[in-house]
Amino acid sequence: MGRTIAIANQKGGVGKSTTAINLSSCLGDMVQKVLTIDMDPQGNTTSGMGVEKNEVENTIYELLLGESKLEDCIIPLNFDNLSLIPSNVNLAGAEIELIGVEDKEFILKNAIDQVRDQYDFIIIDCPPSLNMLTINAMTTADTVLVPIHCEGFKSKICASGFDAAFLAINKYILKKESVPKEKGLVNLFAPTTVSYADQKEMERMLHNIGVEVNYIPFYSSLEKIKRIPAAEASTSICKVFADEFMKTLWEDYEIPYSHTVMPIGIRNTEKWYRGIAKVLGKEEEVEEIIAKERERIMPLVQKLRDRLQGKRVFICGGTGRSFAAAALIDDFGMELVGLETPTYDEDAQTDIEYLNGIHKDFVVDIANMQPFEQVNLVNKLKPDAFIGVPDWAAKLGIPTTHVLDGKRPTMGYDGLIYLGNKIADQLQNPGFNVKLAQHSKLPYKDSWYEQDAFKYIKK
Repeated sequence: MGRTIAIANQKGGVGKSTTAINLSSCLGDMVQKVLTIDMDPQGNTTSGMGVEKNEVENTIYELLLGESKLEDCIIPLNFDNLSLIPSNVNLAGAEIELIGVEDKEFILKNAIDQVRDQYDFIIIDCPPSLNMLTINAMTTADTVLVPIHCEGFKSKICASGFDAAFLAINKYILKKESVPKEKGLVNLFAPTTVSYADQKEMERMLHNIGVEVNYIPFYSSLEKIKRIPAAEASTSICKVFADEFMKTLWEDYEIPYSHTVMPIGIRNTEKWYRGIAKVLGKEEEVEEIIAKERERIMPLVQKLRDRLQGKRVFICGGTGRSFAAAALIDDFGMELVGLETPTYDEDAQTDIEYLNGIHKDFVVDIANMQPFEQVNLVNKLKPDAFIGVPDWAAKLGIPTTHVLDGKRPTMGYDGLIYLGNKIADQLQNPGFNVKLAQHSKLPYKDSWYEQDAFKYIKK
């Protein structure tokens, strides 16, 4: 009887599909007969194994709904010993369509039990959500493989690339050795999602208060990494990145640090700016720079307010960026109607309380980007614009702007102006998204849009 492995993690982007594809391929190369099951509506495992997901007739969706037999869904691949049950976007609707079906948690298990002894291994790629699809995979599997990627330095375990990098830097390169301090040197930590344009804007702002920037760890070098203990202070562009590492630098090298907010929008940019200036004892200098920057950009901000005043916005993104973007839209006189973010903590509560003072009535959805909740809310609220990960909102015909742009500026004073113009231009020219909506079909029935988006949450 074949061993069945479910590859699962509620977090997206940790390598589930990559693991499923490569594990299946390696086992097949070892002359093991393998059946790979794609349970993710994104269908990346299907595509990655050489199958055109939008052209297959029978998928895991049809199997779960009883519209196809198991043998009709299995596709022999052009690789020795490998077969696939494919997936595509239709699978996103299965969660709702299975409501009321008896023993729906065991549909996949009952089907696979018929062929389990025909395979050495059955590999199941799960979606990034603890929904009925993942539950079906769990009841079918006898082993669960959990790929892990932790954003930040939240433990002393090498659970992610970032963790491993910071631990290695401290243990094998810095070695807790004392080095002479370099006057005016500041460590600036940033994740890969910060654009080069944003890096240059942050460096420009820090140079204006007489600071030399040691940008870590990306776009860096061994020489720059070795300078970390020589810094007079540390700060981070992202509030959930390197915060624990900065604490370690304080404990091991007595380097003070500033941990505030992401510098998106006037309020957060200046809070971030004042935070590092306070650590460096440059409060007077920073206030002079802030006054000059405001004199430069406020006329441009006013022009943007004239274009964006009163426009209603829904925001979706990571915890740091989504709350920062929610504060940013106040600069343009826009109204927040909804906010979706994957995590909630004390910092988030502080941000929510601040937003309550600006925007009186908005929905907060703490969810791991579950599209069925997001689409329901966006369809009900009907915002003028959507800021964040735009795939689903764009297919509803709503003008969208991505605040997580690795190529263009979004941070600091210059990023504020660029992002404002980008939002205004999208609102002025929504043709692409309007046409996209006309030629796209989302996998939800009209009845779902009429229901409470949070109906599956136990209160």
